[in-house]
Amino acid sequence: MTKIVSTPNCGNSPKMELITQFNIAFAKADIEFLTEHVTDDIEWNIMGDKHLLGKNQFIDHLENIKCEKVAELTIYQVLSHGKVGAANGLLKMPDGQHYSFADFYRFHDEKGVKIKEITSYCIKV
Repeated sequence: MTKIVSTPNCGNSPKMELITQFNIAFAKADIEFLTEHVTDDIEWNIMGDKHLLGKNQFIDHLENIKCEKVAELTIYQVLSHGKVGAANGLLKMPDGQHYSFADFYRFHDEKGVKIKEITSYCIKV
C-alpha cells in the first residue's frame, strides 16, 4: 500500500486536483486512471532517459515500470495556470531508495480535462 503525503490545495482548481490525482495514480500504478487522463497523442519526455509519443508508447512504458512499487509519495507543490501545470515531490521506494521529481504538464485545452504533454525530471537522492 502506498502512503500518500500531500499538502491540500485551494480546492478551487480542477487542474491542480487532476495533477495531484495523476501523481497518486502514478505512484499506485493505476494505469487505467493515467490513460483516461491523457490525449491519444500524449508526448512524455523523461529527461535524460526516454521520449515517448502516443498513448501506446505511454501505456507500454507504464506497464514496464509498474513493478517498481512506491512505498510513499510526498507531493510538495502543485501549480497550474492556463494550459500548463507542475508538481514536485519525493518518491520513497520499499528498498529505501529516494527519488526527487518534478513534472511539468501541458493540457489539451484551458479546461484541463486531458494532459497532452509531460516533461519529467527524476533524480536519485
